[in-house]
Amino acid sequence: MSFNKFPPKPRYNPDDGPVYLYGLHTVRAALDNADRIKKVLLATPNALNRLKETGEIGKVTVKETTPKELDRLLGEDAVHQGAALEVDPVSRFKLEDVNPLQLVVVLDQITDPHNVGAILRTACAFGADAVITTARHSPRETGVMAKSASGALDLVPMIEVRNLGDALEKLKARGMLVLGFDSESELQLKPRTDNQPMAIVMGAEGKGLRQRTRELCDEMVKLDMPGPIKSLNVSNAAAIALFAATAGRS
Repeated sequence: MSFNKFPPKPRYNPDDGPVYLYGLHTVRAALDNADRIKKVLLATPNALNRLKETGEIGKVTVKETTPKELDRLLGEDAVHQGAALEVDPVSRFKLEDVNPLQLVVVLDQITDPHNVGAILRTACAFGADAVITTARHSPRETGVMAKSASGALDLVPMIEVRNLGDALEKLKARGMLVLGFDSESELQLKPRTDNQPMAIVMGAEGKGLRQRTRELCDEMVKLDMPGPIKSLNVSNAAAIALFAATAGRS
């Protein structure tokens, strides 16, 4: 393991630059993922000691840095806790790669990395088998997404599909109930007591689910919100939907 001084660099562009995961919890999850390609760990001495207390560092090259240097690299808004890990993006799965599928979250062109990361975290907490995104109109893996996911990016398979309609048809063929969410739907979501495999489909804020996606859902439901605000941030809506859809199950 090498331990060298990290020279100052200009701030990277998360849209086309290298992928940096940051924050102790996020970095720890990536280090523990045997399938993740780790390139360089940038860490302050204190952060490195804290990471070593929670597990092995492995063979990744370690370069000493300072909080100011990480601020300069990642931006002052990045809550890095003294650690950043340069990685290759996590491998995206195909629908056929994940079996069995009992509970999945399907994202219909949700592009905000904060929302996708938060949904990944919630999906992991509820034991979802995968999160499905489209190849287009979905965010590139970034430190923002990984930080919002709080380690779930390395725990929950992300399935990337080119045609969401075809993917929903395949889920239905595998016996899954496809449940679409729309604040304008007439039906309210009720806790389900059966154990039928389920796909929860969430649309982008504002435009919601596309017409073809709606047509392929077995049911369209809304969350019961008696207050004056009838819509939520999509990541919050996904959390409530996952709870409400699974609360009555054994």
